[in-house]
Amino acid sequence: MRGLRASATALVALAIAVAAGTVVPAGATTGSATASERHNPNRFEVTVLSGRADQVSGGDALVQVAVPRKVAPDDVTISLGGTDVTAAFGAGDDRTLVGLVEGLEQGKNTLTVRGERGKGRGRVPQARLTLTNHPIGGPIFSGPQQQPFVCTTARASFDGRPLLGQPLVDNQDRIGIAVAAEDAQGGYPQDGRGYPTADAQIVGWSKDCAADTRIGYLYGTTAGQFRWLDDPAGPLPADIATVTTLDGQTAPFIVRWERGTINRFIYSVAMLAPAGEADPAAPDDSLWNRRLVFSFDGGVAIGHTQGTGSTDSMLPADLLGKGYGVMWSSGTRTNTHYNLQVGGETALMLKEHTVEAHGVPDYTVAVGGSGGAIQQYVYAQNHPGLIDAAIPQYSYSDMVTQTIHVGDCELLEHYFDVSDRDNPRWKDPEVRQAIMGLNATNFPKNLSQGEIDQWNGLYGLLYPAFGYSAMDRDPASPAPALTECRASWFGLTPLVLNPTFTNVSDIDKLAQGTEGVEWTHWGDTVNIYGVGDDGFVRVPWDNVGVQYGLRALVDGVITPADFLDLNAKVGSWKNTSEMVPEGFPFDGGTPTPENFDPWSSRNMNLSPDGGATPAARREGNPDAMRAAYTSGMEFQGDIDIPVIDWRHYLEDELDMHHSHQSFATRQRMLNADGDASNQVIWFTDARPARAFDQTPLAFEVIDEWMANIAAHPERSVARNKPERAVDSCFDTNGNLIASGRRVWDGVLDDRPAGACTEHFPIYSSSRRQAGGPYEGGVWKCQLQSVDRAIRKGLYGDWQPTGAEKARLEQIFSDGVCDYTKPDAGKPRGRH
Repeated sequence: MRGLRASATALVALAIAVAAGTVVPAGATTGSATASERHNPNRFEVTVLSGRADQVSGGDALVQVAVPRKVAPDDVTISLGGTDVTAAFGAGDDRTLVGLVEGLEQGKNTLTVRGERGKGRGRVPQARLTLTNHPIGGPIFSGPQQQPFVCTTARASFDGRPLLGQPLVDNQDRIGIAVAAEDAQGGYPQDGRGYPTADAQIVGWSKDCAADTRIGYLYGTTAGQFRWLDDPAGPLPADIATVTTLDGQTAPFIVRWERGTINRFIYSVAMLAPAGEADPAAPDDSLWNRRLVFSFDGGVAIGHTQGTGSTDSMLPADLLGKGYGVMWSSGTRTNTHYNLQVGGETALMLKEHTVEAHGVPDYTVAVGGSGGAIQQYVYAQNHPGLIDAAIPQYSYSDMVTQTIHVGDCELLEHYFDVSDRDNPRWKDPEVRQAIMGLNATNFPKNLSQGEIDQWNGLYGLLYPAFGYSAMDRDPASPAPALTECRASWFGLTPLVLNPTFTNVSDIDKLAQGTEGVEWTHWGDTVNIYGVGDDGFVRVPWDNVGVQYGLRALVDGVITPADFLDLNAKVGSWKNTSEMVPEGFPFDGGTPTPENFDPWSSRNMNLSPDGGATPAARREGNPDAMRAAYTSGMEFQGDIDIPVIDWRHYLEDELDMHHSHQSFATRQRMLNADGDASNQVIWFTDARPARAFDQTPLAFEVIDEWMANIAAHPERSVARNKPERAVDSCFDTNGNLIASGRRVWDGVLDDRPAGACTEHFPIYSSSRRQAGGPYEGGVWKCQLQSVDRAIRKGLYGDWQPTGAEKARLEQIFSDGVCDYTKPDAGKPRGRH
């Protein structure tokens, strides 16, 4: 048993409400005599309400038994192995029994349900269900857990108090983080990060970072802050706020806040609690509006850490005040790791725990930006029923396929700045944009003073000092001209690809050190991609046959000579085994002519003779490509839940959350089954600045949408759309500009631009500018000969001369990309 648990009576009441409301428990698993006999009123039906029967964790599961009509509920016996657990179940008026089955052993457990019909009335009906239990520390399906692993439970605090404190000792072998002896008040000699100092008495080490569950109370103040509330049954503070839930209940703003660890990550579950609640282990959920929120966080990281907290995400006051229950985990924060197999597993375990403690919700909606948005799309695809609706903000389709075009960024910047630095064409940001796809401008907007100083130092001082070429700046701009590649993706290539480079905090506190760690995204996901013959994790990134700048050539933005030179010199990334430590600015050292390398060019495959010999392209590992698909790390569009995809329009800021990604996701959904009507796309203008957040409106519309689905389950998700669930765009103050089916015309089709399309220019990516599809996600293009490409008119008005054709064939000796054919890296049989 872990954390708080709702009483059996409360769980029964919740289960009855679910049945009465025709809401299907998310992720529920049913067991009966045979699959074909399910839903037979003459048979038992056994359902795990808290998740899948083969993915139980922590030793318990919330189970519902539907009783045959010829059996009295009082005549039912339920046993776990050889132990009678009938007493854990309570009866409802819909002929169901609901109970929290505890005491599960690790591995398979058999739950048996029997009923008595009385003498002479045939055989005794029965059903069995196998419950496969896994440790609360994980894993369930993600494979061997990562080591070394930094414990961070002692770092987190709120309003002057620790959230969890030190991790529990789990070894005496000096593996992981040292744990100190504590005094009666829980104090110990510690540094500013909560780790024991040399003065501390070390009692052991923690490698898996478990911590005791803590439950406390907060109150929301009239000033909009949260403070600790030591006794919700005592006199309430004078500055406590009052809230009104979606159900119309008015109450003091008191929040019950549970924290602990699940799957090695820190978790949080927060809900309203009534004044006077005396025992958090028997929570009074009368103020819960029966809706759960998954609060997913973004960021970019490569694992080997438990991660840190985000109290804004744990404790969103607007949602808590309306009665939502809010779930959060550092394991569903991509600023901790980007292993979405582990993240999905963690989300399943956290929801299971929450349902066991509070009962089945009416629905679960997810919210989160950037990596938090990616998680919504990927988890909805991989774990149907985990979330019932999604509000992805600043979204991408997934993380892993972003590495395809982002991996081109520094290659192209290096070509413009270094390899062809004397070509005046590259001083124009619009010309660079025509090749890179992502926006570029000579007057970047809304930069902080620190960013302005950083870029002026790089382009205004260091570039000219070392003889490199920068773009022409607008004389009125306080900052130099920039591309989105440089402004937003700077440094992410080494983080993803270079095994010698890391940004993981607190690794200096690991007792065993970090020798042998492969510090890359691929290393973080080794259980997915596997290890190659060179001893390093397989990498899918590939640019063989990619004709950079093809559209710019066809549109007349660059010349054939530019196109040939670019593709001869642009190069590729070295294999992981060949990579070396980064130079300035990534190494933290002093810039010198030898060490200055803001492109990571020391890890590129470049031409050995200035382009006469074309720079080698990189072959991605085909097993890794297939794994991206089969593991579900690549979003392929097959989801059928309500989605409101919202973002501020940030192109003028060169923000990494570029707007074409919402439509790339839509195209993947269309590719999957020809229908994306369950996805709504909203943009809010952020020119000149971000001033309005459409997220509260999205929650309102999702609630209407889910109510329609509950009332009309026979209809499709799209047919249950409320009036406001429609493609829309809004001005800076949140006022509607336009809405309707046609407002985004011209983005994914050839129709005249819709009202929103006209207002918000959509940019591209380097692979789209090379002829690739809008949705991206092509790991390895199928190849065609240069001759065939010319015959097909791939180069527009340019008809290469004999010498130019020979040069093309020298650069692309294996052929050029044929994007009319599917991804060569996709496993057979996948659409």
